[in-house]
Amino acid sequence: MEKQYVTPDKIPIVLLILVLCILSIGILGYENRRLEQQVFELTNELEATKLSLGNNISELRGIIASTSADRDRLLTELNSERAMVQALSGQVQNISGDVGKLVKLSKTDPELLKKYSKVYFLNENYVPPKLISVNTKYTYAQSEQFFEGNAWPFLQTLLDTATSSGIDLKIASGYRSFDSQVGLKSSYKVTFGAGTANSFSADQGYSEHQLGTAADFTTSLLGANFGTLDKTEAYKWLTNNAYKYGFILSYPKNNSYYIYEPWHWRFVGKALAQKLYDEHKNFYDLDQREIDTHLIYFFDP
Repeated sequence: MEKQYVTPDKIPIVLLILVLCILSIGILGYENRRLEQQVFELTNELEATKLSLGNNISELRGIIASTSADRDRLLTELNSERAMVQALSGQVQNISGDVGKLVKLSKTDPELLKKYSKVYFLNENYVPPKLISVNTKYTYAQSEQFFEGNAWPFLQTLLDTATSSGIDLKIASGYRSFDSQVGLKSSYKVTFGAGTANSFSADQGYSEHQLGTAADFTTSLLGANFGTLDKTEAYKWLTNNAYKYGFILSYPKNNSYYIYEPWHWRFVGKALAQKLYDEHKNFYDLDQREIDTHLIYFFDP
């Protein structure tokens, strides 16, 4: 095989190529070192960033933990405040209820539930604060009668219901003043004698009629002779129904005050009348303190 030789005319090209290779190697080495420096710097920056982020994360975790603790504390305080508000609201409602009861009681005459009939005394100046004239269609012989105004709707309903049930029932006597009772008692003493009169007629100041909440009932047939009212259907109806309208028989058989008076009924409010009916008790059997607890319900429908 024939040997190849570099001829003199080819030497500059070889040198040029060689120089170019050397330059390229130098340039590549420089670029490599520059890139290595950039990588080094970027690595340092990355580490610094990681360190900074780590510190920030730790700080944020601390802030989050602190915020969570504050949130929990505030929630606890909020729940405590809510509980306190609810408790105060309950107290306010109770106070409002108590105030309402006191206002209601202040508007109800305490005399209306007192025991009279030889127990309590009404002076000559006492007059029910609200008296109304009763429509004569409800009275015997169309006589003029009066009744306590707030209690009248209960009595009117009783009489209307009795009529719709086919019961003949009339008012023979309603409100009587102190002076009227004086005159009535005097006439009874003349007619029957003092001893007999005292057995069925109260002295002035002790009559339930002065309250304006007691009524003597009769029928059209009995008229003024209502002593035998208990022999009528009207009396039977009253014993079974009067309590529904707040009325009780003041002087039943074997009472300690007066003779048996089937005609004399007194308004004591529905609540107390219901209690007496359910327990088969007489108004005058109860202690006055127990009776007084029903005053607040006196005019409740």
